[in-house]
Amino acid sequence: MFCDETKIKVIAGNGGDGCVSFRREKFVPRGGPNGGDGGSGGDMIVKVNPNLNTLSHLNAQKVYRAQKGVNGKGKNMHGANSDARILEVPKGTIIFNEDKSMVLADMDKEEKEIVIVKGGKGGLGNARFVSSTHQAPRFAENGEPGEEKVIIFELKMVADLGIIGLPSAGKSTLISVISNAKPKIAAYHFTTLIPNLGVVNMGKHGGSANDSFVVADIPGLIKGASAGKGLGHQFLKHISRTKLLVHLLDGSLEDPAADYKTINKELKEFDKDLAKREQIVVINKIDLLSEKQIKEIVTKVKKISKKTTIFTISAVTHEGLQPLLFEISKTLTKIKKSERKEKKKIKQPGIPVLKPHLEKTSFIIEKVIRKKTRTIFRVEGKRIEQLVVMTSIGNLEGLERIYHFMEKMGIKKSVEAHGAKTGDVIRIKDKDIPYRK
Repeated sequence: MFCDETKIKVIAGNGGDGCVSFRREKFVPRGGPNGGDGGSGGDMIVKVNPNLNTLSHLNAQKVYRAQKGVNGKGKNMHGANSDARILEVPKGTIIFNEDKSMVLADMDKEEKEIVIVKGGKGGLGNARFVSSTHQAPRFAENGEPGEEKVIIFELKMVADLGIIGLPSAGKSTLISVISNAKPKIAAYHFTTLIPNLGVVNMGKHGGSANDSFVVADIPGLIKGASAGKGLGHQFLKHISRTKLLVHLLDGSLEDPAADYKTINKELKEFDKDLAKREQIVVINKIDLLSEKQIKEIVTKVKKISKKTTIFTISAVTHEGLQPLLFEISKTLTKIKKSERKEKKKIKQPGIPVLKPHLEKTSFIIEKVIRKKTRTIFRVEGKRIEQLVVMTSIGNLEGLERIYHFMEKMGIKKSVEAHGAKTGDVIRIKDKDIPYRK
C-alpha cells in the first residue's frame, strides 16, 4: 500500500541507573564505594534508504522506542550503552513537528541521517561522588529519561522531471517508454493510483548517459484537484520538488487548450510558485490525428500557453520522443547550472563552535503560586531539571546535593528575593523540594 504521510511518536532510551555499592572483601577493611555508572540510552535515528519509495512500513506502528541503557553494578562495573534504533525513510521525506508548524529535517540526500531524539545519559554510580570530605557516599544518580517527540513524516518524491496532465492523457505510457518504470496502463481514468518514478537513460535514446535524469508521473489531476477533488490533492505535493514539468495534453480530446488552462489553474491554486515552474508543453496521441488537426491544436495551445515550441508525440508509436527527450535534457542541464551558480552566491555559515564551559547556567522562576499555608516557586532550567530528574530526593544525600546546586546556581537567592520562607516549596520538574534557609 502506498503511504506518503504518517504521524508517529519516537522515544529515545532512558539512561541506566548508577549503582550504590561498597567493596566488601575479607582482609580489606574500609574497601570504599565501588558502584558503577549506568549506560546511555539509545538514540532514535532517521536515515534515508534509497530503496524505499513509501512510508507504509512505518504506518502500522504508532510508537517507536529505543532501548534503555544497562544499569551499573558493583565492583565498578559500568552498564553498557544501548544501540541507536534506526528508522528508514525514502529519499524526499520531510520531518515535521506534531502540528506541522516547523520542519525538523529534510531527508533529501541518499544515506542522510539525523538523530531525531537523543538517548538519556547514564546515572553516575556512588564511586563517582567520593571526595576528601565525603568518603562513603550512599547515593547514585538515576538514568536520565530519553527525549520523546510526536513527529510527522511527509514524503515528497525527488524527481528532476514531473509529468502532469489530466487522467488518460498518456502519462503512464510515456514514462514506461522513456524510462525503466513499469506503471499500470489501462484504457480508463485513474489507472495510476500512486506516483511512479523512473530513470531516463539518455544513452538509450541517442544522447549521453551522463545526462540521464529521474522522471515522475503525477496521477489524479482533475478540475478541482487543489480543493481536494479526485486524487489530485493527495499527489500535487509530489510535483513541488521537480525542477521541470512536462505538461502532457491528450490531442484526441475535444479541446486540449482548455485542458491546459484547467491544470495550470489547479497548480496556481495549490502553490503559486509551482505554477511558475518551467513547463514543456507536449501534445500526445498524434497517431490518432491528421496533419491538419495537429496544426490546429498546436496553434490553439500556442495562443494560450504563449510557448514558441509545442512538442507533438505519440507515446504508443514512439513518434517525436527523441526531440522531446533532448529538449528535456538540455533544459534540465541549464536549470542545474543556474542552481549551482545560485548556491555559490550564498555564503555558507561557518561551523558553530560550542563552548559549554563559557555558558552561564540559566534558570527562571516560571511561576509563583501563593496559597494560604505556603508559596510554591516553579523553577525551570535545563541543567537544574536534569539534576533533579537524575537524583532521588528521597535519599538524604541526594537531597543535600540538590540544595548544594540550588545555592551554587543562585536559585536559593532568587526565591528569597521573592519572599521565600520556611515551609515554602521549590517545584522543579514536578518534584517538590522544601525551601530551607
